[in-house]
Amino acid sequence: QVRLVESGGGSVQAGGSLRLSCTASGDTVNNYYMGWFRQGPGKDREGVAGIYRGSGRTLYADSVKGRFTISRDNAANTLYLHIDSLQPADTAMYYCAAQSPRADNVWLPFLPSWYSYWGQGTQVTVSS
Repeated sequence: QVRLVESGGGSVQAGGSLRLSCTASGDTVNNYYMGWFRQGPGKDREGVAGIYRGSGRTLYADSVKGRFTISRDNAANTLYLHIDSLQPADTAMYYCAAQSPRADNVWLPFLPSWYSYWGQGTQVTVSS
């Protein structure tokens, strides 16, 4: 069973950048489908990026394409989310999630209920 711990959040000015980290223990990130989600105040949890186990294929929500980059460092057993051109609308708690392979082999990177493992989140606050 994998355990996930996010870090790297903080308070930044609009236009700045951040790199969020999700460090895994108990298993190898390369064995899991992984994703980044965010949840702003009073909003539902929203999937923003996903990465396929093994191949590293990535998908992004339309709302973040071109500004968010998900990546994985297998040696460090860490998942990253690099965010450029931060906007106040990006203010949220950011979570990483992991899911081991399923028998149906279906990948649903932006569906929170599809994932079994979650970190505790890291807060990102963007001021204008």
